[in-house]
Amino acid sequence: MLSLKDLQFQAEGKIQTLKEEGTYRNFSVINRQAGSFPVAKLRKPNNELQDVVVWCSNDYLGMGQHPKVLEAAGKAILKYGAGAGGSRNIGGTNDEVQLLEEEIASWLGRERSLVFPTGYGSNDASIESLITIFPNLQIFSDELNHASIIAGVRRSKGVRHIFRHNDAKHLESLLDSADPHAPKLVILESVYSMDGDIAPLADIVHVAKSYESLVFLDEAHAIGMYGPEGRGIAASLGLSEEIDIIQGTLAKSIGVIGGFVAGADWLIDAIRCFAPGFIFTTAMPPSICAAARTSISIIRQQESSRRELADKTERLREIFIHNGIEVMPQSETHVLPILIGSAHRCTESARILLEDYGIYVQPINAPTVPVGTSRFRINVTPTHTEQQMEYLASSLAKVMERVPNEQ
Repeated sequence: MLSLKDLQFQAEGKIQTLKEEGTYRNFSVINRQAGSFPVAKLRKPNNELQDVVVWCSNDYLGMGQHPKVLEAAGKAILKYGAGAGGSRNIGGTNDEVQLLEEEIASWLGRERSLVFPTGYGSNDASIESLITIFPNLQIFSDELNHASIIAGVRRSKGVRHIFRHNDAKHLESLLDSADPHAPKLVILESVYSMDGDIAPLADIVHVAKSYESLVFLDEAHAIGMYGPEGRGIAASLGLSEEIDIIQGTLAKSIGVIGGFVAGADWLIDAIRCFAPGFIFTTAMPPSICAAARTSISIIRQQESSRRELADKTERLREIFIHNGIEVMPQSETHVLPILIGSAHRCTESARILLEDYGIYVQPINAPTVPVGTSRFRINVTPTHTEQQMEYLASSLAKVMERVPNEQ
């Protein structure tokens, strides 16, 4: 029989392996400052505070510090209190959460939406519910889908197919060999956050619909930044009506926290009734819902922020090239991945950038990306300045020369 000491030995052994591989995750204490983003305060080991510039935030449009968003959250917390009071089924449904769902549905042109406390949960729980709703459901999932999608897909005890990344022909071959009478679900992302590439959505949707498949599209890294009113990649391509379920997050371009799914009334209602990760979890606080709704209403009208994000992304690409830094060629979006190589090199480079240059970039190591392809995932925002971009590129070039890659 294994003792507690035996279990401790196993756990500590796995942690030690991570440290030896360079993939052990250390958290830097980075305190965002409302009104100062992307400048934040690093709390150093000696408890002193140091200004740093953040280059890896998912707050893509800087909405997390928008005065109207902060005001909405403040008013709601004074009116309703800090928490939701329970799950939506027990006591957590309120005016603010309903208004947020109505805003999302209106924004995306869908009949209904459903919000979750996290984006991860909205994927995981929604996919799990679809497995319950449709017996013998066959799932077809892109090989580079997010961990939250993978978690949901793994809950299926039925047939699961993984198609090669962005490969519509491979998807078609898998669909063609599947049971024609079984319900089918094709799951993909519009923008893949580690490589910055965009799915060939028109091709994949055409194939999926040729086999009467439901299409589940994760627009987490596109919502707010692409398409009319920031409605995402599907809307930018005129494909929204072909997507059965649009999933998105409130934690990236919206700048708050939470996730959602949107679609036809009957489908979203079924998810509401059968998703354990929705039914049995505490609802989003009213203050968070109010902040998210306010952010969406601003983003819908603020085309200038989307243009500025695109312009600064292109400008940073140019600055990187001038400094001899190559953005991974797959990237065609605001996500600018810089290949570093080994996990040790990536982690050490991040440490030097933070401690010596006041630049915060988080190392992205395995298992998030394949071994040997550790990278920095750089995100410029409308709030970054030309001077900050120049300093980032020159500093990164120096550090990459200073820290050699392992052979």
